[in-house]
Amino acid sequence: MPELTIGKGRIDEALSRYNLDISDEKVREAVTKIIAEKVHKNDTPEVKKFLMGSVELTTLKTTDSDESVLAFTERVNQFDEQYPTLPHVATICVYPRFARIVSETLEVDGVEIACVSGSFPSSQALIEVKTVETALAIKDGATEIDMVQPVGAFLAGDYETVCDEIQQMKEACGDHPLKVILETGCLKTAKNIKTASLLAMYSGANYIKTSTGKLEPAATPEAAYVMCQAIKEYYQQTGVQIGFKPAGGINSVMDALIYYTIVKEVLGEKWLTNQWFRMGTSRLANMLLSELVGEEVKFF
Repeated sequence: MPELTIGKGRIDEALSRYNLDISDEKVREAVTKIIAEKVHKNDTPEVKKFLMGSVELTTLKTTDSDESVLAFTERVNQFDEQYPTLPHVATICVYPRFARIVSETLEVDGVEIACVSGSFPSSQALIEVKTVETALAIKDGATEIDMVQPVGAFLAGDYETVCDEIQQMKEACGDHPLKVILETGCLKTAKNIKTASLLAMYSGANYIKTSTGKLEPAATPEAAYVMCQAIKEYYQQTGVQIGFKPAGGINSVMDALIYYTIVKEVLGEKWLTNQWFRMGTSRLANMLLSELVGEEVKFF
């Protein structure tokens, strides 16, 4: 994967390959057009099954405990037994202190164990603390890591720190995938979102993710569109495929269908697998299940 050697000149040179003169109004127009013309075609049982298999079932509450996370994981085990014809979720996402419990409890092959690491959700910790937390999460069974880019540094124009921290976190992950959360609600503009996307990808991100879900606004279709455009252009420049994960504020099946449609229209079929397209949510799993079985179900 291409990596930036930290330094303003190298960063500027990499960013100069991309069009960052983006109109927020044109992004809104493009998203409105996609929603109006394309989403209804994807409102099918087949797509909803696919979306079920792309859910990162997430519990990131202050009240999480060993007991609650164990029960949360057992529901994933039971789902695989109770609904054998439906795809299981892609991932269980928890705080690092619960990685071992999930690893020891999870019985379903193919479900990843993601941990939010690096002083989630603020990212306001020393990089040494962030990398140690990440290494310990992987040691305890995490197979993927979600980190928040240092948003304050990005907004201050300190791109060197942004790239350096992402690179160090990727080194701590080793061969395990790293998802970089941009916290797009704080970035405000399409130009900022695209710039942050590119910096994350050049610094080692395997996925880029919209939001922590702890701040508003969280994921938006407009942010997703810009991030997918950045992923597409980065792929064209480097040949490296990067995954996409909207998270936060996915409150309905229609929300999920909108994100699916944006990925399909901007990135194409190559990204429509649960390896390259994930959704960070918990409430959505029950909504999708209810629509697929034809009655309200509160399984998770």
